[in-house]
Amino acid sequence: MDFAYDETTRDYQARLTDFLESHVYPAETRVAENEPGSWGPPPVLRELQAEARARGLWNLFLPGGRGAGLTNLQYAPLAELTGRSPALAPAALNCAAPDTGNMELLAEFGTPAQQKEWLEPLLDGRIRSAFAMTEPDVASSDATNITTSIVRDGDDYVINGRKWFITGAMNPACAVLIVMGKTDPSAERHRQQSQILVPRDTPGVHIRRGMRTFGYDDADHGGHAEINFEGVRVPAENLIGAEGDGFAISQARLGPGRIHHCMRLIGMAERAIELMCRRVSSRVAFGRPLADQGVVQDWIAESRVRVEQLRLLVLKTAWLMDTVGNRGAHTEIQAIKIAAPSTVEWIIDKAIQAHGAGGVSQDTPLAQLWAGARTLRLADGPDEVHRRSLARRELKRWQP
Repeated sequence: MDFAYDETTRDYQARLTDFLESHVYPAETRVAENEPGSWGPPPVLRELQAEARARGLWNLFLPGGRGAGLTNLQYAPLAELTGRSPALAPAALNCAAPDTGNMELLAEFGTPAQQKEWLEPLLDGRIRSAFAMTEPDVASSDATNITTSIVRDGDDYVINGRKWFITGAMNPACAVLIVMGKTDPSAERHRQQSQILVPRDTPGVHIRRGMRTFGYDDADHGGHAEINFEGVRVPAENLIGAEGDGFAISQARLGPGRIHHCMRLIGMAERAIELMCRRVSSRVAFGRPLADQGVVQDWIAESRVRVEQLRLLVLKTAWLMDTVGNRGAHTEIQAIKIAAPSTVEWIIDKAIQAHGAGGVSQDTPLAQLWAGARTLRLADGPDEVHRRSLARRELKRWQP
């Protein structure tokens, strides 16, 4: 196996690193510039996006003619770099969730008309989007549980239901929601669901509140909304694919989304390790630097071992997605989704501990990084669901 990055990847790494150091990291202190109660991105984001586009650092996540044309293996180390500043860098490159997954979904399953109306402005960064699947009244870890109804009525579909933790939907720039609901509750279990495009300003779409995660409103990501759909009527041509395709489409969307999160998590871990090493090298306790303490050295060594293991599994998964497709990489996608959030959570926790009270304050990014890693143990399927599926797949190899 060749572990060296190719020339294209190295070129993007150099350009992206320079962009982060010269523009993104210095702008991190400006994330809080929004007016109180504002759900939009910080004003500095538009400046960063203009600079990123000028440098050719735009839509790196999307293979083929619509994006930069990079493979998953080429994109992985670049997404890792953006994870070092998750509040700004992914959005600055138009590579932020949930828009990335929604763009991939529209590119693969959308009609030409849907792509023209929604995909093109998303690729151009003129609008944002959200993916409305999770519901508060059912265990959404099993997506077949969802109860939102999508009922055909002449040339329209009428949508009724309640969703929550819909990332990005609080953002004023969010123009469209991809809503998953049931079109035929009597069909086979995985053929009951469909997905449909709902403009955010459609009558009957009621944004009830922004949810908080560990006290953070995540306004820089567009927040996480609770939404009521009450008699929402949209044209039948807004359906994505055919009736009953919703579950399969959701699985196709979530696979790349899961590995993108894991790529960025590695960058979060690297940022935490760097901050931890700088901190313990500069602080003295009980007459010697914290860096001389055996327990601190153990944290640092273990952090390096764990992050290197994660990176290798992410790169293997990306390579498999490129060579045998997402279905062929199913086991590895689940494995990395299990391993990455909990491992990075552990690493960030040790960096917080090394900073003392400062680690849980707003003076470092560590507390918010930890909250993000912990939340990802639930997002895109909780750990337990992936472990159950992975165990069943492994057992199947050995059972008659």
